[in-house]
Amino acid sequence: MSHALDRRLAIIFNPVAGRRRPGLVEQVMAAATDAGSVVALHTTDAAGHATSIARDLARSGTADVIVAAGGDGTINEVVNGMATAGMAEPPPLGVVPLGTANVLAHELGLIGSPERIGRQLALAPSRAVHAGVANGRLFTMMAGTGMDARVVAGIDPVLKRRIGKGAYALGGLREILAGPTLDYDVMLTAPDGTVSRHKAVSCILCKGHFYAGTFVLAPDVRLEQPVLHAVLFTRPGRLAALTYATLMTLDLLAGRSDVLVRPVLSARIEGPTGEPVQGDGDIIARLPVDISIWAGSLRVVGMGVNPPGAPPPSAVPPARSGTDNQ
Repeated sequence: MSHALDRRLAIIFNPVAGRRRPGLVEQVMAAATDAGSVVALHTTDAAGHATSIARDLARSGTADVIVAAGGDGTINEVVNGMATAGMAEPPPLGVVPLGTANVLAHELGLIGSPERIGRQLALAPSRAVHAGVANGRLFTMMAGTGMDARVVAGIDPVLKRRIGKGAYALGGLREILAGPTLDYDVMLTAPDGTVSRHKAVSCILCKGHFYAGTFVLAPDVRLEQPVLHAVLFTRPGRLAALTYATLMTLDLLAGRSDVLVRPVLSARIEGPTGEPVQGDGDIIARLPVDISIWAGSLRVVGMGVNPPGAPPPSAVPPARSGTDNQ
């Protein structure tokens, strides 16, 4: 998609997520309109509603970009709605970050001021990316089982709305005190077809660069690549879990012998039957789970994370008013 004006944006807005950043959607809409877009707003009223709205919009052909305005869970609903629309190439996806972590928004560079976000949605090019799929459910950034999935499954929605990331910190502390054990049998298929088997206390399949906000588990993976990066934590116990959590926040996990990071085409994870599998911060499947690259087409709007060694992407033209700052 070019930088053409009059881009039709259909924004799917989750008002529950919007309580965290009141007024942001309206400001983004105004900025996108000023940049030449025609904007329509669709508000969700229940869990799963974003999926049906996105499916209908993709089929209708009335939107050039379908924008998910919410948290990572809302984005996941929208992506799955677009994927089930039966279109050879559904409209590109855009994001207005309203949630707790906003991992995909960081990956796409759709962060900062409302003016910046609105102009990117109106003017930034789209590009093809590869989503992942876990037992038939799509995810854009990560899927996994173990400590992080149990934290997600145990989150109190009311507490999450009140204290945001603090709810995840409390859940993480609970899981650390429980002392993770080697519960998971993981079979990985590498890009060359080699199959390896592992035991792990936690396994995360990363499709994007960022995790849980702007933490980095798999430094080299990018949305554009048709591979996943498997991150396996292999040492059990409370001390190991606390160490992993601390080193992740300090960006010091790289190079540890008990943390395996490998490019893969697919993974099968077995463990206690029915244990949760999180994808993009929501529970999307239960064990056992098969995770791979989705065969369908997905495009996204945003400048994106700059891959190592690559020149920086060209910037969206600045706003003439001078208000386009981060």
